Amino acid sequence: MAALPYRLASDGSLEILVLSSRETHRAVIPKGWPMKNRKDWKSAQIEARQEAGVIGEISRKRLGQYLYWKRFDTHFSLVKVSVYPFAAKRQLDDWPERHERVQTWLSPDDAALLIDETELGALIVEFTQSASWQKVVASQFSKAKSKSSATKAAARQDMLSHLPMSAAG
Repeated sequence: MAALPYRLASDGSLEILVLSSRETHRAVIPKGWPMKNRKDWKSAQIEARQEAGVIGEISRKRLGQYLYWKRFDTHFSLVKVSVYPFAAKRQLDDWPERHERVQTWLSPDDAALLIDETELGALIVEFTQSASWQKVVASQFSKAKSKSSATKAAARQDMLSHLPMSAAG
């Protein structure tokens, strides 16, 4: 399973987080194997934190799936990966794989082009053309609006300050 981290840039455009794989340095999104006693979406959320250091809200509904060839020491194996949209709210200062990967926020088109897996690229493009990510951002904003008038401005500012994170490496 995998997380598809996305955020709003300061200009309001959508960005996708792409990171390098540890061994081959290919462009990937945070992904891993299912975790015992955890739902796939929860495992994907944990992978996003461990591999990319991002915290946010993950969809419990799968965006789609893609296939890729996983390289093992002695062979390759075809693996099916379920992808869950992940609204990134903030970047941690430190996380387990920080020094093992390079990461960057890209436009959806650039992310889709950079990633080798064509099915994953197609999922990224499909996601950006859907209203899914817009609904998440709108719901975050409406949650902030529903707070008491004394905390509305602070909540809105806090939410906005976490959306446009700076690219980390």
